Amino acid sequence: MAGISIGVEEEYQIVDPATRHLRQRAGRVLHDAQGAIGDEVTNELFLSQIEVGTPVCLTLAEVRAELIRLRRAVIEAAEHQGCRIGAAGTHPFSKWQDQAVTPKDRYETILSDFQQLTREQIIFGCHVHVGIDDRDEAIRVMNRARRWLAPILALSANSPFWLGLDTGYSSYRTVMFERFPMAGIPKELKSRAEYDDLVDDLVSVGSIEDASKIYWDIRPSSHFETLEFRVADVCQSVDEAVMVAGLCRALAVACLDAEELDAPENRIRDELLRAAKWRAARFGLDGELIDLRARKLVPASRMVESMLDFLRPSLESLDEWEEVSGLVRRTLADGNGAMRQREIYRKSGRFQDVVDAILGETAREV
Repeated sequence: MAGISIGVEEEYQIVDPATRHLRQRAGRVLHDAQGAIGDEVTNELFLSQIEVGTPVCLTLAEVRAELIRLRRAVIEAAEHQGCRIGAAGTHPFSKWQDQAVTPKDRYETILSDFQQLTREQIIFGCHVHVGIDDRDEAIRVMNRARRWLAPILALSANSPFWLGLDTGYSSYRTVMFERFPMAGIPKELKSRAEYDDLVDDLVSVGSIEDASKIYWDIRPSSHFETLEFRVADVCQSVDEAVMVAGLCRALAVACLDAEELDAPENRIRDELLRAAKWRAARFGLDGELIDLRARKLVPASRMVESMLDFLRPSLESLDEWEEVSGLVRRTLADGNGAMRQREIYRKSGRFQDVVDAILGETAREV
């Protein structure tokens, strides 16, 4: 199982160190960063965003080393341009009205198509790619993995504030992104052929240009032979990003093993899957989540422990049980990003202090 590849993409905020507002310096920061790390750093939808993507990795140690290297390069490039880099799913108080879309055909088309939905999408995610080169197998793994996306979201939730308000959500990024018509949890599909037919139909009716415009929480990548997990907020710390990456790969491995054994699985209604995800976005680790197997509410920590129990054989086969379970339990003890942001605001009453904490945590392990 150690040969199953993994890669991570992270979207960052570009921040003015004086005002702590988002700053539209992507062009300059990107120029400097690409001078150091090439095309592993790219534009994103807005000029106040920037994205990195690791090369293909085989171990979590490689993922950690690459994220540290990429974060360091982007942080140094931003500092050269008088900016800082932050990793959080939303900015606590910057206004979407002040942000400009990156002047590239792809992003201008998204703006033209989705209008106000696009203008307000000042959000930042973490995407994990798991290498599965059998396209039908990737679809079957996607079907099985859907029921475990909610606890991964709860662990990564890192976007409680929006426009200077506490939204009441742990992952408000999730709520914002779900407004796009092709976002959310995918329905169960019978085969890759059915998925390809769906893409063809959506293109034919003018809903999407290509498969890259399907924004599901888990999807076959349109660029690589991978299954892409897109449910997580970008994490403040490298530790948390490694945790999410490890959980996603272990989940894919567990589902691959179940497929090989032809293990039966009780079908879960799409409405329950959506309800479980909503509760994870709303409450994160600070409340109850839906146990989809038992059909009842349980404390978030218990649901996360149930996921760890399910993933333990896969994590042990990858020799990652101690690391990933340790990172998960530390997050349960210390709180996810949303809980830590709220605690800082509770103590100081200043969103600027929240931003400072995000900036510091983003760079701490770098």
